[in-house]
Amino acid sequence: MWRTRHWFLGCQAQAGYWQAELEGDSILQSETILLLAYFGKEDSPLARKLAARLVETQLPEGGWAMYPGGKLEISGSVKAYFALKLTGHDPSEEPMIRARNAIMAAGGADRVNSFTRFYLALLGQIPYSICPSVPPEIMYLPKWFPVNLYALSSWSRTMVVPLSIISARKPVRELPPERGIRELFLAPPERWPANRKPGSPERPPLVSWDRFFRLVDRTIKLFERARLLPGRERAVRAAERWMLAHFEGSDGMGAIYPPIVWSMIALDALGYAWDSPEMEYNRKQLFDLVIEEDESARVQPCLSPVWDTAIAVRALSHGGLDLDHAALRRAVTWLLDKQIRRPGDWSETVAAEPGGWCFEHHNDFYPDCDDTAMVLLALQDQYRRETPLKDAVPPDYAVTGDGSEPTTDDIPGKETILERMPEAVERGMKWLLAMQNSDGGWGAFDRNNDREFLCHIPFADHNAMIDPSTPDLTGRVIEALGCLGLTREHPSVAKAVAYLRRSQEADGSWYGRWGVNY
Repeated sequence: MWRTRHWFLGCQAQAGYWQAELEGDSILQSETILLLAYFGKEDSPLARKLAARLVETQLPEGGWAMYPGGKLEISGSVKAYFALKLTGHDPSEEPMIRARNAIMAAGGADRVNSFTRFYLALLGQIPYSICPSVPPEIMYLPKWFPVNLYALSSWSRTMVVPLSIISARKPVRELPPERGIRELFLAPPERWPANRKPGSPERPPLVSWDRFFRLVDRTIKLFERARLLPGRERAVRAAERWMLAHFEGSDGMGAIYPPIVWSMIALDALGYAWDSPEMEYNRKQLFDLVIEEDESARVQPCLSPVWDTAIAVRALSHGGLDLDHAALRRAVTWLLDKQIRRPGDWSETVAAEPGGWCFEHHNDFYPDCDDTAMVLLALQDQYRRETPLKDAVPPDYAVTGDGSEPTTDDIPGKETILERMPEAVERGMKWLLAMQNSDGGWGAFDRNNDREFLCHIPFADHNAMIDPSTPDLTGRVIEALGCLGLTREHPSVAKAVAYLRRSQEADGSWYGRWGVNY
């Protein structure tokens, strides 16, 4: 344990945080290559390194999986094949032959999801009519309307807004036929099956949300062809304003990979130059996610400093360190400074004083309940009494500020930190309590974001359209509230416990969305 703690102290950033690599699957490399290709940069050194990573992660049977040990996933595999072909891999190469055979056996490009279809349309492989409509007019739907922007999960919201601009403007970079992937089509795109929520029947009931939203989609496309959408340009400009406003205080919109990519394409569709401040901002956020090595490169879905730092502070606190140690003072000060004290999207449906934490360095519009609970646990640990474990630490590991570690003027003293903590903890706890859902549980970013029928919208086949209560997140919030002194008699805790009892699976387990069981 002492060696582990010593290692932790050695990899702390000077600013006070810890940040490990956040791993993702092949689509991060593939989509970055497709993005670069849209901008005519598929022959860049970065694109070639990303392609090398794709070759490294190909399954023996030919495709690409979403997680280690997984089976071929069709959308990711089609994008990987396309990315490799764009970066100069010949279709006659052995890895390409294996990939093509595996993809065709799995149903071909005909089976890709809606987001992949948008990439294919951007690069001229299919017409936009094969993609689901994402109308920018959603910007004008009021919050009381069953379908509105704030009824979508936060991550869907940040993708839908730039996608609505793309859907309206329909930008295309035409490729030479030899760089296309028509060899992956089993049928002409006009005969491809409709995109549906995973698990939905191929032939839904006559009266169903699925059929209703299909009808809406066809109607919107009919109006587009007939040019009967007189408010379309005004809606596009509303989406543009919303997107630009959400760049502020963020590591890219939503501080996650997909909205950053879609924002860059939307900006291009709106006429922003490659070297414009808005495009440069997004380009920086994207490239900050890239880990480049000598022969290959990979992309992280986002950065995780708040989460990693909160866990590290908890571990080191239980491992014997306290605020007498400069590393803990630096880390706790960094966490306190990261508390978000401005309203975000969550405030559209919740009247509460801001006080949560986000996952990333900067994501002011999207603090989340999970990170807030973890930070509150980390801060509360500092109030623990000194433990016998601390007294048993070997003297050569210097767990307190005993002179073995230099002190610096930029690290606040212990008393200063302890004075700040109660107000921050109280503010965070009140925000967390205000975010509790009506069913007693907690979602990640919003309150009561649980309109299940929205999962049948044609572009909702990513299976993450809403942000309902989940047992894993609720359990962590209860843990934090318990450490802060709330008991089972507290109404919020009682409701949460009742929710957990109701959501237990028949085999005794609970479902986890925000962890290994995504």
